[in-house]
Amino acid sequence: MTVSPFPGTGHSPAVSSGTFPALDAAFAESRRGFAAQPMPRAAVRRAHLAALADALRRQGPELAAAIAADFGGRPVRETELLELFPSLAGIADARRRLAGWMRPRKRHAGLWFWPARAQVRYQPLGVVGIVVPWNYPLFLAVGPLTAALAAGNRVLIKCSEHSPAFAARFAELIAATFAPDHVRVVREAPGDDPLAFARAFTRQPFDHLLFTGSTAMGRRVMAAAAANLTPVTLELGGKSPALVAPGADLALAADRIVFAKLANAGQTCVAPDYVLLPRGQEDAFIAHAQAAAVRLYGHAASPDYAAIAHEHHYKRLRAWSDEALASGAVRHPLLPDQASVGRRLVPAIFTGVAEDAALLQEEIFGPLLPLVSYDRHEDALAYINRRDRPLALYLFDPDPLRVAATLDATASGGVGVNDCLLHVGVDDLPFGGVGASGMGRYHGHEGFLTFSQVRAVLRQGRWTPASLLHPPYGASGGTWRGRLQRLILRLMLGRPPCP
Repeated sequence: MTVSPFPGTGHSPAVSSGTFPALDAAFAESRRGFAAQPMPRAAVRRAHLAALADALRRQGPELAAAIAADFGGRPVRETELLELFPSLAGIADARRRLAGWMRPRKRHAGLWFWPARAQVRYQPLGVVGIVVPWNYPLFLAVGPLTAALAAGNRVLIKCSEHSPAFAARFAELIAATFAPDHVRVVREAPGDDPLAFARAFTRQPFDHLLFTGSTAMGRRVMAAAAANLTPVTLELGGKSPALVAPGADLALAADRIVFAKLANAGQTCVAPDYVLLPRGQEDAFIAHAQAAAVRLYGHAASPDYAAIAHEHHYKRLRAWSDEALASGAVRHPLLPDQASVGRRLVPAIFTGVAEDAALLQEEIFGPLLPLVSYDRHEDALAYINRRDRPLALYLFDPDPLRVAATLDATASGGVGVNDCLLHVGVDDLPFGGVGASGMGRYHGHEGFLTFSQVRAVLRQGRWTPASLLHPPYGASGGTWRGRLQRLILRLMLGRPPCP
């Protein structure tokens, strides 16, 4: 059923990308749709979100199967747990809180503007663009879409060219649920250059553009959006550390780090990228990690263990492993060391990795985990702070005072204390990066604000004392108006009144 059959109206045309007229036409249609209903009521927005949730529940198995096909092997249960469940939970949270988010907020106008009343109102931005990556294509499409719909916007979505089966299925779901001028998945035609299409998409004059992907691509997206002064939210990545503090429970830390690292075979932007560990605890941590991995998967050919999604990423990970070993690192397999099956790469911990090796310089995005030993807690903090600020920081520490000090001494997009990954699934926590790991936030209320125009409104009465300060200013001060202006101005500037 189509939820929002709003008729198009005349609107100034979008700036053409110059290459893909169908994309330009889709954008123009979305603009007209927004012009027809620029401020949908809460009930209408809730209906849109409910329709999206119903469609996801109905087609969840088909979407999971499509993702598995794109990966060359990914467990359906993992997709349901890590993508479908948080997508539905985020929609439910937005529907429950939406009326409160939309309500105008009173603000203090101040004495000098009496009797004015001040408030903030929240308006939709207009047409929002969402660029979706391949690693969590469902969650990273539905999460931003939920926030954009809650804020009352029209949306164009571009899925990754590396997830064609999912993109086709998701496009069908969206087309069956929303009017084309409301939400649409846009795709390149057969024979089109996918990179050229992606560039054309990011050059559309969106009212906001959200991109999830690599830092290098994020820079290009931001440059393309700048031509239209399009504001951007960039969800990037980087090297998210797991810091195991002195006195931490090594078994618990290993269990939770291994689960987070091996979920989706490490192809997660907030997966632990390396572990900082007190020197001398390496062997114990590795033993706990190996036991945890065997408990979870048994062996690397397990159908519960995801494949590396693309051949070039598989070759990259093998090359980085070989480079580390050639420079003196030691590899500790977490599962029985056997030939990889169908791009299912045997997960491993690496010790003694050279500082200039790719495993310690680049985001790994796979099931390889370097250990970095430290002598003092301050050394670990200095190591983190020498690097780009990460998307996530994970602390395993029994000392609440040291946790608080670590939070004050570091910067990251999000933090997990005594766990990994889970902060991303908390609907009322914002998600986003800082510095090289991204900019902007979404999820929950922050997502609503990201896709809203926060509008300042001041309502003034028929008469206001401020009119006493209008010209003529009475520079000589000899008139009653001049004397009064001088007295008021001295009070406003914090000076004592004249005797």
